[in-house]
Amino acid sequence: MAAPAEFKPVIVGFLCNWCCYGGADLAGVSRFQYPPHLRVIRLMCSGRVDLEFIFRAFAQKADGVFIGGCHLSDCHYNPEGNYDALGNSMIAKRILENVGVNPERLRLEWVSAGEGIRFAEVMHDLSAKIRSLGPLGSSEGKPVPELQAGLQAATELVPYIKLVERERFRVPERKEENYHKLFGSAEFDKLFRELILDKLAMARIMGYARPQPVAASEIATGLNLPAAEVAQHLNMLAQRGMVKLDGNQVRVVAVA
Repeated sequence: MAAPAEFKPVIVGFLCNWCCYGGADLAGVSRFQYPPHLRVIRLMCSGRVDLEFIFRAFAQKADGVFIGGCHLSDCHYNPEGNYDALGNSMIAKRILENVGVNPERLRLEWVSAGEGIRFAEVMHDLSAKIRSLGPLGSSEGKPVPELQAGLQAATELVPYIKLVERERFRVPERKEENYHKLFGSAEFDKLFRELILDKLAMARIMGYARPQPVAASEIATGLNLPAAEVAQHLNMLAQRGMVKLDGNQVRVVAVA
Protein backbone atom coordinates (compact mmCIF):
# COMPACT_ATOMS: atom_id res chain seq x y z
CA MET A 1 0.00 0.00 0.00
CA ALA A 2 1.46 3.35 -1.03
CA ALA A 3 2.25 5.81 1.74
CA PRO A 4 0.24 9.05 1.72
CA ALA A 5 1.95 11.82 -0.20
CA GLU A 6 3.58 14.52 1.90
CA PHE A 7 1.70 17.79 1.88
CA LYS A 8 3.65 20.39 -0.08
CA PRO A 9 1.98 23.77 0.44
CA VAL A 10 1.62 26.36 -2.27
CA ILE A 11 2.49 29.80 -0.91
CA VAL A 12 2.08 32.84 -3.15
CA GLY A 13 4.64 35.50 -2.26
CA PHE A 14 4.35 39.17 -3.20
CA LEU A 15 7.85 40.61 -2.78
CA CYS A 16 8.97 44.23 -2.88
CA ASN A 17 11.56 44.75 -5.62
CA TRP A 18 13.87 46.91 -3.53
CA CYS A 19 14.09 44.98 -0.26
CA CYS A 20 12.44 41.60 0.23
CA TYR A 21 13.15 40.40 -3.30
CA GLY A 22 16.77 41.42 -2.75
CA GLY A 23 16.76 39.48 0.53
CA ALA A 24 15.41 36.42 -1.28
CA ASP A 25 18.09 36.80 -3.95
CA LEU A 26 20.80 37.09 -1.30
CA ALA A 27 19.49 33.97 0.42
CA GLY A 28 19.80 32.09 -2.86
CA VAL A 29 23.26 33.42 -3.70
CA SER A 30 24.45 32.65 -0.17
CA ARG A 31 22.96 29.14 -0.39
CA PHE A 32 20.81 29.60 2.70
CA GLN A 33 18.43 26.66 2.68
CA TYR A 34 14.67 27.10 3.04
CA PRO A 35 11.60 25.12 1.88
CA PRO A 36 10.83 25.53 -1.86
CA HIS A 37 7.14 26.30 -1.41
CA LEU A 38 7.13 30.01 -2.31
CA ARG A 39 5.80 31.12 -5.71
CA VAL A 40 7.26 34.61 -6.11
CA ILE A 41 5.49 37.58 -7.67
CA ARG A 42 7.79 40.60 -7.85
CA LEU A 43 6.28 44.06 -7.36
CA MET A 44 7.89 47.47 -7.09
CA CYS A 45 6.39 48.03 -3.63
CA SER A 46 4.53 45.99 -1.01
CA GLY A 47 1.96 48.79 -1.00
CA ARG A 48 0.97 47.64 -4.50
CA VAL A 49 -0.39 44.36 -3.11
CA ASP A 50 -4.09 44.91 -3.70
CA LEU A 51 -6.71 43.19 -1.54
CA GLU A 52 -7.93 41.56 -4.74
CA PHE A 53 -4.54 39.90 -5.23
CA ILE A 54 -4.81 38.28 -1.80
CA PHE A 55 -8.38 37.06 -2.24
CA ARG A 56 -7.75 35.75 -5.74
CA ALA A 57 -4.65 33.86 -4.61
CA PHE A 58 -6.66 31.99 -2.00
CA ALA A 59 -9.56 31.51 -4.43
CA GLN A 60 -7.07 29.74 -6.74
CA LYS A 61 -6.37 27.35 -3.82
CA ALA A 62 -3.14 28.85 -2.52
CA ASP A 63 -2.48 27.44 0.95
CA GLY A 64 -0.80 30.64 2.11
CA VAL A 65 -0.01 34.19 1.01
CA PHE A 66 3.16 36.04 1.96
CA ILE A 67 3.79 39.78 1.60
CA GLY A 68 7.37 40.96 1.99
CA GLY A 69 8.38 44.61 2.03
CA CYS A 70 10.95 47.11 3.21
CA HIS A 71 11.19 47.90 6.90
CA LEU A 72 8.79 50.62 7.97
CA SER A 73 10.09 54.13 7.21
CA ASP A 74 12.55 52.63 4.69
CA CYS A 75 10.12 52.44 1.76
CA HIS A 76 11.45 53.80 -1.55
CA TYR A 77 8.12 55.51 -2.21
CA ASN A 78 7.01 58.53 -0.10
CA PRO A 79 8.24 56.62 2.19
CA GLU A 80 4.79 55.26 3.00
CA GLY A 81 4.08 52.38 0.62
CA ASN A 82 4.72 49.69 3.19
CA TYR A 83 2.29 51.38 5.60
CA ASP A 84 -0.34 50.80 2.92
CA ALA A 85 0.68 47.13 2.96
CA LEU A 86 0.32 47.07 6.74
CA GLY A 87 -3.19 48.51 6.64
CA ASN A 88 -4.24 46.23 3.77
CA SER A 89 -2.99 43.12 5.54
CA MET A 90 -4.95 44.01 8.70
CA ILE A 91 -8.14 44.54 6.71
CA ALA A 92 -7.54 41.39 4.65
CA LYS A 93 -7.13 39.24 7.76
CA ARG A 94 -10.49 40.44 9.11
CA ILE A 95 -12.24 39.68 5.84
CA LEU A 96 -10.57 36.29 5.41
CA GLU A 97 -11.71 35.30 8.88
CA ASN A 98 -15.25 36.44 8.07
CA VAL A 99 -15.48 34.27 4.93
CA GLY A 100 -13.99 31.28 6.75
CA VAL A 101 -10.31 31.34 5.74
CA ASN A 102 -7.85 31.06 8.63
CA PRO A 103 -6.18 34.52 8.79
CA GLU A 104 -2.92 32.89 9.87
CA ARG A 105 -2.53 31.80 6.26
CA LEU A 106 -1.67 35.42 5.42
CA ARG A 107 1.64 36.82 6.65
CA LEU A 108 3.36 40.19 6.27
CA GLU A 109 7.06 40.64 7.05
CA TRP A 110 9.68 43.35 6.60
CA VAL A 111 12.93 42.04 5.08
CA SER A 112 15.73 44.25 3.76
CA ALA A 113 17.94 43.42 0.78
CA GLY A 114 20.79 42.59 3.16
CA GLU A 115 18.79 40.15 5.29
CA GLY A 116 19.19 36.90 3.39
CA ILE A 117 19.38 34.88 6.61
CA ARG A 118 16.22 36.53 7.93
CA PHE A 119 14.37 35.77 4.69
CA ALA A 120 15.32 32.09 4.96
CA GLU A 121 14.22 32.01 8.61
CA VAL A 122 10.86 33.59 7.76
CA MET A 123 10.31 31.02 4.99
CA HIS A 124 11.13 28.14 7.34
CA ASP A 125 8.69 29.48 9.93
CA LEU A 126 5.92 30.26 7.44
CA SER A 127 6.24 26.90 5.68
CA ALA A 128 6.03 25.08 9.01
CA LYS A 129 2.94 27.08 9.94
CA ILE A 130 1.16 26.37 6.65
CA ARG A 131 2.07 22.67 6.85
CA SER A 132 0.55 22.55 10.33
CA LEU A 133 -2.66 24.13 8.98
CA GLY A 134 -2.79 21.72 6.06
CA PRO A 135 -4.27 22.38 2.62
CA LEU A 136 -6.72 25.26 2.27
CA GLY A 137 -10.02 24.20 3.83
CA SER A 138 -8.64 21.52 6.15
CA SER A 139 -8.00 23.67 9.23
CA GLU A 140 -11.11 25.69 8.38
CA GLY A 141 -13.29 22.59 8.27
CA LYS A 142 -15.02 23.85 5.12
CA PRO A 143 -15.06 22.67 1.50
CA VAL A 144 -12.95 24.75 -0.85
CA PRO A 145 -15.91 25.73 -3.11
CA GLU A 146 -17.62 27.31 -0.10
CA LEU A 147 -14.48 29.30 0.71
CA GLN A 148 -14.13 30.29 -2.96
CA ALA A 149 -17.67 31.66 -2.99
CA GLY A 150 -16.91 33.87 0.01
CA LEU A 151 -13.63 35.00 -1.51
CA GLN A 152 -15.40 35.87 -4.76
CA ALA A 153 -17.90 38.02 -2.85
CA ALA A 154 -15.00 39.75 -1.07
CA THR A 155 -13.20 40.34 -4.38
CA GLU A 156 -16.26 41.98 -5.90
CA LEU A 157 -16.44 44.29 -2.88
CA VAL A 158 -12.81 45.48 -3.13
CA PRO A 159 -13.52 48.82 -4.93
CA TYR A 160 -16.01 49.72 -2.19
CA ILE A 161 -13.58 48.63 0.55
CA LYS A 162 -10.89 50.89 -0.92
CA LEU A 163 -13.27 53.84 -0.83
CA VAL A 164 -14.22 53.16 2.79
CA GLU A 165 -10.58 52.69 3.76
CA ARG A 166 -9.61 56.02 2.21
CA GLU A 167 -12.52 57.94 3.74
CA ARG A 168 -13.14 56.30 7.10
CA PHE A 169 -10.10 54.21 8.11
CA ARG A 170 -7.45 56.87 7.64
CA VAL A 171 -4.56 56.70 10.13
CA PRO A 172 -3.68 60.28 11.17
CA GLU A 173 0.07 59.68 11.53
CA ARG A 174 1.98 56.90 9.81
CA LYS A 175 3.45 55.00 12.73
CA GLU A 176 3.13 51.27 13.32
CA GLU A 177 1.65 51.69 16.79
CA ASN A 178 -1.07 53.93 15.37
CA TYR A 179 -2.17 51.20 12.97
CA HIS A 180 -2.41 48.63 15.76
CA LYS A 181 -4.24 51.13 17.93
CA LEU A 182 -6.80 51.97 15.24
CA PHE A 183 -7.40 48.46 13.91
CA GLY A 184 -7.58 47.05 17.44
CA SER A 185 -10.10 49.57 18.77
CA ALA A 186 -13.77 48.95 19.57
CA GLU A 187 -14.68 51.95 17.40
CA PHE A 188 -12.99 50.34 14.40
CA ASP A 189 -14.75 47.03 15.09
CA LYS A 190 -18.12 48.80 15.02
CA LEU A 191 -17.34 50.72 11.83
CA PHE A 192 -15.89 47.64 10.14
CA ARG A 193 -19.02 45.66 10.93
CA GLU A 194 -21.36 48.37 9.67
CA LEU A 195 -19.39 49.48 6.61
CA ILE A 196 -17.67 46.29 5.43
CA LEU A 197 -18.92 43.07 6.97
CA ASP A 198 -22.62 43.82 6.55
CA LYS A 199 -22.02 44.63 2.88
CA LEU A 200 -19.98 41.44 2.51
CA ALA A 201 -22.74 39.37 4.11
CA MET A 202 -25.27 40.80 1.65
CA ALA A 203 -22.93 40.06 -1.26
CA ARG A 204 -22.55 36.46 -0.05
CA ILE A 205 -26.33 36.13 0.29
CA MET A 206 -26.78 37.41 -3.26
CA GLY A 207 -24.23 34.93 -4.54
CA TYR A 208 -25.87 32.05 -2.70
CA ALA A 209 -29.37 32.95 -3.92
CA ARG A 210 -28.44 33.84 -7.52
CA PRO A 211 -28.49 30.33 -9.10
CA GLN A 212 -32.06 29.50 -7.99
CA PRO A 213 -34.72 30.46 -5.41
CA VAL A 214 -33.71 29.32 -1.94
CA ALA A 215 -35.24 29.43 1.54
CA ALA A 216 -33.84 31.97 3.97
CA SER A 217 -33.20 29.21 6.51
CA GLU A 218 -31.03 27.43 3.96
CA ILE A 219 -29.04 30.62 3.38
CA ALA A 220 -28.38 30.95 7.09
CA THR A 221 -27.22 27.32 7.30
CA GLY A 222 -25.24 27.37 4.07
CA LEU A 223 -23.36 30.57 4.90
CA ASN A 224 -23.10 29.86 8.64
CA LEU A 225 -24.78 33.17 9.45
CA PRO A 226 -27.28 33.85 12.26
CA ALA A 227 -30.88 33.55 11.02
CA ALA A 228 -31.76 36.96 12.45
CA GLU A 229 -28.84 38.57 10.62
CA VAL A 230 -29.86 36.91 7.35
CA ALA A 231 -33.45 38.13 7.79
CA GLN A 232 -32.22 41.68 8.41
CA HIS A 233 -30.05 41.65 5.30
CA LEU A 234 -32.83 40.13 3.19
CA ASN A 235 -35.21 42.88 4.21
CA MET A 236 -32.64 45.48 3.25
CA LEU A 237 -31.97 43.80 -0.09
CA ALA A 238 -35.70 43.54 -0.77
CA GLN A 239 -36.17 47.25 -0.06
CA ARG A 240 -33.46 47.99 -2.61
CA GLY A 241 -35.15 45.78 -5.18
CA MET A 242 -32.21 43.38 -5.33
CA VAL A 243 -34.11 40.29 -4.11
CA LYS A 244 -37.72 39.23 -3.88
CA LEU A 245 -39.22 37.56 -0.83
CA ASP A 246 -41.69 34.88 -1.86
CA GLY A 247 -44.42 33.98 0.60
CA ASN A 248 -44.25 32.96 4.25
CA GLN A 249 -41.27 30.70 3.66
CA VAL A 250 -39.22 33.73 2.72
CA ARG A 251 -37.91 32.20 -0.43
CA VAL A 252 -35.38 34.37 -2.14
CA VAL A 253 -35.06 35.09 -5.84
CA ALA A 254 -32.06 37.11 -6.95
CA VAL A 255 -33.03 39.71 -9.52
CA ALA A 256 -29.67 41.45 -9.93
